[in-house]
Amino acid sequence: MTPRSTCIAYEVYGHRMIDVIVETGVARVFASAVDWPGWCRGGPSEDEALAALFGSAPRYERIFRAERFTAPKEASSLRVVERVKGNANTERGWPGVSGKVDLRTMTEADLERLRALFRRSWRAFDAVVAKAKGRTLAKGPRGGGRTLDGIVRHVRGAPYRDKTGDVGAEREAVLAGLAASAHGDLPTKGPRGGVRWKARYFARRSMWHTLDHLWEIEDRSS
Repeated sequence: MTPRSTCIAYEVYGHRMIDVIVETGVARVFASAVDWPGWCRGGPSEDEALAALFGSAPRYERIFRAERFTAPKEASSLRVVERVKGNANTERGWPGVSGKVDLRTMTEADLERLRALFRRSWRAFDAVVAKAKGRTLAKGPRGGGRTLDGIVRHVRGAPYRDKTGDVGAEREAVLAGLAASAHGDLPTKGPRGGVRWKARYFARRSMWHTLDHLWEIEDRSS
């Protein structure tokens, strides 16, 4: 299906519609909002992934309300505009495939908006970590799960790690990489031969990682 224009939301029959890309693997499916990076949820089927995405909208709104995100009132407001085939990463439990929606031209206004969303997600993550300090996070069903410090190290280590441990420098490196990608200043392939992520997919995948662990901390410390 051909991607729609770069508008964040549009009206159809009175509903505020939100574009979604669906990534389908063998046993796992992810639904991601095209223009709201990080708003991505998974499930064993497309319907369940979309239901999980819709169900998580209020949590996403609490973080990005200031960026003009409003949780849709009806699941029918989610409009699938592209479907892509998943890969091994999909089966491992994270969105791992980009689509045509990620190839759209990025304006300076688009780039500035993504920078603001990144900064908002980081502030929210830091606030949740600070609130959980001193608590022991609940274990998973088989007694597993990272500690709070382990989650923080894991999130900060992807996709950049500053050797000095300067969080600000790490995050500025992320934003610099985003801008370089948006401006076409990066080689197509990375230093180890892999294809570099396009700016829009980079934002979608990176912010998903931050928010997924933010919500994990909230769930395990409640």
